[in-house]
Amino acid sequence: MLPTIEWKGKHVRMIDQRKLPAKVEWVVCKDDKDVVRAIRSMVIRGAPAIGVAAAMGLALGAGSLKAGSYDDFRNRFLKMADRMVKARPTAVNLRWAVERMIHLVEKTVGMPLEKIRIALRRESEKILSEDIEINRKIGEYGQRMVPANATILTHCNAGSLATGGYGTALGVIRAAHAAGKKIEVIADETRPWLQGLRLTAFELMEDGIPVTVIADSAAGYMMSRKKVDLVITGADRIAANGDVANKIGTYQVAVLAKENNIPFYVAAPLSTIDLRIRSGEMIPVEERDSKEISHFQKIRVGPPGVKVFNPAFDITPNRYVAGIITERGIVKAPYEKKIKEFFKKR
Repeated sequence: MLPTIEWKGKHVRMIDQRKLPAKVEWVVCKDDKDVVRAIRSMVIRGAPAIGVAAAMGLALGAGSLKAGSYDDFRNRFLKMADRMVKARPTAVNLRWAVERMIHLVEKTVGMPLEKIRIALRRESEKILSEDIEINRKIGEYGQRMVPANATILTHCNAGSLATGGYGTALGVIRAAHAAGKKIEVIADETRPWLQGLRLTAFELMEDGIPVTVIADSAAGYMMSRKKVDLVITGADRIAANGDVANKIGTYQVAVLAKENNIPFYVAAPLSTIDLRIRSGEMIPVEERDSKEISHFQKIRVGPPGVKVFNPAFDITPNRYVAGIITERGIVKAPYEKKIKEFFKKR
């Protein structure tokens, strides 16, 4: 598996996921503004991955902050953190990582600024390594829910490219495959960025795991024909009651799974669960550029002037979710109660 994002000397580099699978191209970020642009423009995407990117971006920016005192440094850092957290509003891992970096700055009051900068870089490296380990634990817990012979449908890309490495939904699939289970995957193409076709299929083929891509609108047909045993997706934010925000199209997959008596699982780290959000109705849903729908690779395919509505995510109510697979085990209904219990164990 290629690294999604990494430090390269004094800079941060990340795979340009817009170019995959045609070519592997690296984007080098020299400051925090470069990282913000990379997150907004989908160079890097996936909730855990942009959390890692945010942490690295803040450490990168801190390295060049001109400040004469700790208070000056802190004030400038907080302004930088505010710009970072606004890069993509739905994915809570972004805010979680930013808040973790802010906490580090605030507990290092009195330290020489150079030592604070070093500590920030180390913290970003720690967030990356922790994410990979968390994903492996998610995979281990999740693969226990996968039958010995199973066809799994997934939506969007929740693999190593969407995380620090290994993946959440694809981490479960990888772990099941490694355990010797006979796994086949059906990947929704996932309009409009085609993450399923371009990224999920690419990752699984690299791993030698059988994968078939379908149009998003074919999921119901496949389920009705008994071609799907279970569904596993990732998540960009999970409310305290278990409602799930994920890539647009996830809600309809969950509803179809429920109608066809197919379990629908969500694989995500506990950092994706936002206890400050009571339900999915409170989760902000990012709306993206209309050209993502009206154009394909900069070529207009819709009539000039056509109205476009382009939400990047939708909300799946908890009643459609069979379980949330985390690094501490699988949370099941009643979600509000069980999620609280999971966090008390931490």
